[in-house]
Amino acid sequence: MTRFLVGRFVQSLLLLLLVSMIGFAVLHLAPGGPLSQFALVPGLTQADLARIAHEMGLDRPLPLQYWEWLSRLLEGDWGRSYRDSQPVLAVIGARLPATLELMISAILIAVVIGMSIGILGAVRRYSIFDTLATVGAMIALSIPTFWFGLITIYLFAVKLQWLPAGNRTTVGGSGTFLDYVHHLIAPALVLALVEVAIWSRYMRTSMLDVIHQDYIRTARAKGLPERTVLFHHAFRNALLPMITLAGLEVPTLLGGALVTETVFTWPGMGRLFLDSLGYRDYPVVMGILMFSAILVLLGNLLADLLCAVADPRIRLT
Repeated sequence: MTRFLVGRFVQSLLLLLLVSMIGFAVLHLAPGGPLSQFALVPGLTQADLARIAHEMGLDRPLPLQYWEWLSRLLEGDWGRSYRDSQPVLAVIGARLPATLELMISAILIAVVIGMSIGILGAVRRYSIFDTLATVGAMIALSIPTFWFGLITIYLFAVKLQWLPAGNRTTVGGSGTFLDYVHHLIAPALVLALVEVAIWSRYMRTSMLDVIHQDYIRTARAKGLPERTVLFHHAFRNALLPMITLAGLEVPTLLGGALVTETVFTWPGMGRLFLDSLGYRDYPVVMGILMFSAILVLLGNLLADLLCAVADPRIRLT
């Protein structure tokens, strides 16, 4: 186990370094740049722009800029925002709770609903329910997240007026727990739509693979109740691929949160990322990119460890 953890830690560091190099190069080589927000300000001359570029360190060679940024990052200094000079960690920290709240809600919905649909689909294979679940999953995977979000706002916020159209709380409200939940329902359901489809398909496939094993036939031959066979024997072994799936779905959730937060004006990291791109706020964009990469790597590592705990046959050496 120790050897596995050390190896994965070294691999993660190398991958983070590669991600930082590619992200830094792509951002700084893109047309425009941080100075584009000052170019249209009346009264600024080329000398003023040159002075601003020098103060921001943008007049140095790109490799030197990267090395200085990486050195500060290793010291715990993620830089300061170009927009308001706030520390990048403080800017991300202010938006992180909203994104985690949305992602956790979506994954809980996906796990409960998706796994339930998958189990029923496997038990009642080729039934009307299984056919409808398969068709529904294909439709859900085909619907763009932003389109489904707009339809949700139109139906439940504009027409029926059951749910708010956006934001995390009511403007000028007291910010009670029920108000948070009321605003969370729509974006969480939209973000969970694709996840429900994915989890239901994987759960169905995993259960079908398990319930045809010899030990399941033996359990039934012993006269065990079907509920015991399914949930005590089959479900437990079918759960292993789902644990791996949970770690792999972190990038999907982060990407979906970016679109969902934009549609519902949800004040999370996804919306901050798009706003920072628009302002060419490179320190914040790089901070979000690195933070997201760390979350993905931690999710994959945690999935591997949980698989080893759930199945003693797996040895992480």
